[in-house]
Amino acid sequence: MSGLAVAFGDSGRNEINAIMRKIAHRGPYTSGVYENGRIIMAQNYLQADGTTADGSNIPVRSSHNTDLAICYDGQIGNWPELTQRYDIPDGAYKEERLLLALYEKYGLDMLRHLNDAIFTFVISDGKDLFAARDLLGIKTMFYGRKDDTLYLASELKAILAVTDEVYEFPNGHYLDQSERFTRFAGLPQSPPRFWDYDVEKMAADIREIIERSFRNRIDFSVPTGGLLSGGMDSSVINYLASKAYKKKHGQTARLKTFALGVGESSDILSARIMAEHIDSEHHELLVDLKQILEVLPEVIYYLESFDPSLVRSAVSNYLISRYARDHGIQILLSGEGGDEIFCGYKYLENYPADELFAKQMECLGFLHNNASLRLDRMNMCNSVRVVAPLISGELLQYAMSIPPQYKQKPEGSGKMEKWIFRKAYEALLPESILWRGKQEFSQGSGSAGVLPAHFEKQFSDQELTEAQARYPIIRSKEELYYFNVFTEHFGTDHTVATVGQWISL
Repeated sequence: MSGLAVAFGDSGRNEINAIMRKIAHRGPYTSGVYENGRIIMAQNYLQADGTTADGSNIPVRSSHNTDLAICYDGQIGNWPELTQRYDIPDGAYKEERLLLALYEKYGLDMLRHLNDAIFTFVISDGKDLFAARDLLGIKTMFYGRKDDTLYLASELKAILAVTDEVYEFPNGHYLDQSERFTRFAGLPQSPPRFWDYDVEKMAADIREIIERSFRNRIDFSVPTGGLLSGGMDSSVINYLASKAYKKKHGQTARLKTFALGVGESSDILSARIMAEHIDSEHHELLVDLKQILEVLPEVIYYLESFDPSLVRSAVSNYLISRYARDHGIQILLSGEGGDEIFCGYKYLENYPADELFAKQMECLGFLHNNASLRLDRMNMCNSVRVVAPLISGELLQYAMSIPPQYKQKPEGSGKMEKWIFRKAYEALLPESILWRGKQEFSQGSGSAGVLPAHFEKQFSDQELTEAQARYPIIRSKEELYYFNVFTEHFGTDHTVATVGQWISL
C-alpha cells in the first residue's frame, strides 16, 4: 500500500510536488521522482511495503530497459507462482519488477495474468503510457487534466491540488497514451454452472483457498496485528494469523489483536471471547460520542466520502487503526471481503435464490467507491498497511460456483447468511462466534447507534428540506452534516460524482 502521482504531458515538477504533499501519509518511509520525456512519475512507500530506505531507484525501473518505470499500489495474491514462472528474484519491489516483466513480455495483455490481484499502476517509458485499475476497484485512483497534461494519483485530494477537473479512474479499465479508457474485465452477468458439491468438500476447499491466500500475503516480517471485531470474517483471519504467528515465533508468542467499541458493545464482548480462544495479546479501545465527533472531520477528509453507512464504519476503523499504530503495528489484518464473497449482508435475505447471484454482483459493484475506501484510507492515513486475505480472486471465483442456498441457507422463518463459510470453520471457532448474526462494523462497534440520533438534533426539518432541494443526493440530517464537511474540503463540482452511496442509510 503506497501513494503514486503521475503527470503525462507538459507539466513541471511543481505540480507533482504539490500532489505528493497531499498523499505524504501513504508513504512517509521513502519516496522518489522519475522524469523522462513526457512523463513525471512519483511514488512513496511505507516501511511495511518491503522497500529500501534509498529512494534513488523509486519509481522502480526495468532491469532490461532503464527508461521503463512503474508506479504501483496493490497486492498480488499469486505472486509466488508468477515470480517463479517469470524468474523474478526475491527482494524489495518484487511485485513491481514482476509487473514490468509482464508488460515487457505481453504488453497490454499482461492484465489477464492479474486475476488474483488488487492494483492501480502506471507504466511509462517517457513516450507511451499504460495505467490500469483492478476489476473491483479495491485500490483507488483518480485523474484530472490541466492544460495539456493528464494527472493521475491515489487520492481525490491529490488531484485537487492541481485542478478542479477530477474524476474517478474506472475500475476494470486501462488507459493508454491516447487517453482513452478500455474495459479489460467485468463481473459476470449470469452465474457459472452450479455444481452439486458435497458440503464437506466445499468446506474443505474454502479452508484450503483461504489458508493459501493468507500464506501468500502474510509473513510477519514487520510488526503485524489483527483487527478483531468478533464477527465471523475477522475471527477466521485472526485464528489463522495466531496459528501462523505461534508457528513462526513459538507457542508462547501472542499475536496482537485490536477491538473497538462505543462502550461495552457487542463487538467488544465477542472479540474478548475470540481473543481468549486464540490466545492473543488483546487490546481494547472504548470510546464515546465525544471522541467520535472530534475526529469526524478528519475522517471525512481522508475518506473522501459522505455516505453515512461508510462514514460510521470508517470512524471506528480510523480510531482503532491509529490505536494499533501507537502500539507499534505496521501491518493490520482485516476480514474485509467475506460479506461480498459469501453473501453476508442481511438485506440479501429478502431475495429468492434465483436472484441472489445478480444481487451479489451488484454488491461487488459497490466496492470501488464505497467500502474499498474505508479499507484503504482509514489505515493509510495512519501510515499503516492493511492486508485482507479474504479479498482473493481465487476465493471469489470458487464462491461464485457455490449454489446460493449454501450461502444464504434457509433456516426456520429466516436465512443464515454465509452458511457455507461458517460451516467450513465449524470445528475451529467458538459456537457463539460461529453463529453470531451479521452486523456491519458500525453496528457491532456501536457507532451506528449514536451518530444518526445525534445529527437528528443538529438540523431542523426545514434545513434538511432546503439542502435536499439544492442537492437531492442528501438523504438524512446525518448525511447533510457529512456532505457539508466533504464540500468544505473538496467543493461540489466534479467531486460529488465520485462518491458512492450504499443502498440504505
